[in-house]
Amino acid sequence: MDIKWLRTFIISAKYENFREASEELFLTQPAVTKHIKRLEESLYIQLFERIGKKVVLTPAGHKFLFYARELISNYEQGMQDFEAWKQGYNRKLIIAAAPQVASSFLPALLRRFMDENPNIEVLINVLSSFEIGNVISLGKADLGLTRILPVQTNVKAETVHKESVILVGPNESSLDENIALHKYRLITHNHPDYWDDFLNEIKRHYPNVQTMKVNQVEVTKRFIEEGLGVSYLPLTVVKEEIASKRLVEIKPDKIIRPTSSTYLLTKAATDEVLIFIEFLKRFIPF
Repeated sequence: MDIKWLRTFIISAKYENFREASEELFLTQPAVTKHIKRLEESLYIQLFERIGKKVVLTPAGHKFLFYARELISNYEQGMQDFEAWKQGYNRKLIIAAAPQVASSFLPALLRRFMDENPNIEVLINVLSSFEIGNVISLGKADLGLTRILPVQTNVKAETVHKESVILVGPNESSLDENIALHKYRLITHNHPDYWDDFLNEIKRHYPNVQTMKVNQVEVTKRFIEEGLGVSYLPLTVVKEEIASKRLVEIKPDKIIRPTSSTYLLTKAATDEVLIFIEFLKRFIPF
């Protein structure tokens, strides 16, 4: 039995249509038909019933679909584990990280963690803060680093970092808060936590401020560099750009800035999770 036949069967079962399966698999339709025929011959049973140009799963096809998915899952997991073993890993840690975390302090943190724990394979899944709580709840990641508290009741959350939010603009020496918010559009909603309430505070002092929603921090920073606007962002997110003078910090005047928190989300306290938490407490004191 060829693993390719199983993949073809699973995709064909999803569509119950060999043409659509061939498009997803980047195979010709005759190749899909051949894979299914070979699989049926190896199992000595019919998996699809052909009705004209249509195909439908037989009772045997429905039954075998469960086993085919299990076989593929075990095969892929086994290959991942074997590849990890070849690279010297004997443990794995899956981290779900918000973009604002992944692009700020996480790289330096991971470099030190992996130096200390060379036998732990670290996998990073960058997701929106709103998704991370659910991913941890479902057990699809071992821990999460997010900018908002989760709504899931089976997920534990700890605050691991708090930082200032600052107003940043393009590199112009003449900028102050009043000039910046009159001259430039205010780029908003690039952070999942503070914008809704904070925007009301800004408009209370600057009611005519023009805004532009951009939901990605990296895009926001690039827009600011090109003179498209200014924005309030966590300090760690723009630290490098300020140091290299691509962006400048604009000093506060009327606006009371919020703070930005990073939360560590966990569900199961595996050995790898506990090792990471202990490391995190040394790197960023809770």
